[in-house]
Amino acid sequence: MTSFDPDAVSKIHRHLHSHLPSESALRVKALESLLVEKGLVDSATIDAWVEAYSEEVGPKRGALVVAKAWIDPGFKSRLMQDAVSAIDELGYLGKATAHLKVVENTATIHNLVVCTLCSCYPFSILGIAPNWYKTAAYRSRAVRDPRGVLEEFGVDLDDDIEVRVWDSTAELRYLVLPQRPEATQGFSEAALAKLVTRNSMIGTHRTLSPGSEG
Repeated sequence: MTSFDPDAVSKIHRHLHSHLPSESALRVKALESLLVEKGLVDSATIDAWVEAYSEEVGPKRGALVVAKAWIDPGFKSRLMQDAVSAIDELGYLGKATAHLKVVENTATIHNLVVCTLCSCYPFSILGIAPNWYKTAAYRSRAVRDPRGVLEEFGVDLDDDIEVRVWDSTAELRYLVLPQRPEATQGFSEAALAKLVTRNSMIGTHRTLSPGSEG
């Protein structure tokens, strides 16, 4: 006679469900399937866009912009004066960067970017916005209590460091230029880009180092 072990069955059940996509992922997949079935979109096109933003864009383009600014004073000057034109030099201009301003972190200034109305974000150089950036909690608290928010991200600032909060809109979006890490003299532009994190370009990460992950 076949034995029945309820604990084993329960374990198998939990294991199978742990590998199921989330409800939101299932809804997106169902919507995609419906649009493909009706001939409104092509699945290969969707896959190409996902790959482009996750692999080619991501924060990589922004990191290259930052690295070039660190290594090329002329480019940095142009970036700070007219970010749109400077980024266009690299071929990174897109709809989300058509109105862009770069703000620089210094020893006495730390910049933090938020979008209080929705989640405006320069995705053409930073990729898809992180989930926390879109939450109501971040959007409200970043303005009311920026130091408290930064502490939750592990950024503990001295009292003499000024925090500037920049509110992105559809008409104007912001990119933080973080400080170049110490002991990186002689690093190539590509090596420097690997030190730049997405959060450092939003302002929720401050101190970069040769051990940082992009």
